[in-house]
Amino acid sequence: MALPAQPPLSPDASAAADSLARIREEIHAAVVGQDALIDRLLIGLLVSGHVLVEGVPGLAKSLTVTSLANALDIDGVRIQFTPDLLPADLIGTEVLNPAEGNFAIRRGPIFANIVLADEINRAPAKVQSALLEAMQERQVSIGGQTLPMPDPFFVMATQNPIEQEGTYPLPEAQLDRFLLKVRVDYPTRQEERSVLELGLAG
Repeated sequence: MALPAQPPLSPDASAAADSLARIREEIHAAVVGQDALIDRLLIGLLVSGHVLVEGVPGLAKSLTVTSLANALDIDGVRIQFTPDLLPADLIGTEVLNPAEGNFAIRRGPIFANIVLADEINRAPAKVQSALLEAMQERQVSIGGQTLPMPDPFFVMATQNPIEQEGTYPLPEAQLDRFLLKVRVDYPTRQEERSVLELGLAG
């Protein structure tokens, strides 16, 4: 029995598909492979959901996020999570303005359209909570003031599944803040050849 023919795409859907194809092409100009990661990042961005990526270092996670921000012409930032990171280092704090004799808010690096929270499980629970609150509420509080996050606001957090010493694993309740979890694997042999050729050509 023949399947019914698919209806043609509407002009809006066709334009959206063309835009996604262009974005993928721009990302692939810098990133070899990682199709599953790129697709899931685009899904998360389109539906305003955040993505948790699990994989060892050196698999182009940072480059993929940077390339995505460049393709969309929006602000992107990478924040390295470490054991000595403080919530104020992430969201910002109040600083004294001597000229006016009052306090002014200095926004932290989290106020970007795309945030790469690298190795999120290396930061203490208070820092993780500050990030996850911003992800869920799409706002942060500094000095009694509530500041909205930029629009769009998309977080890709990474964690290393191998090096667990000195880490702070995310509780299940906090893992639920992520729409998708993606496991990034090593590139194929052909992709490794392409990376080598790209490096030699550059």
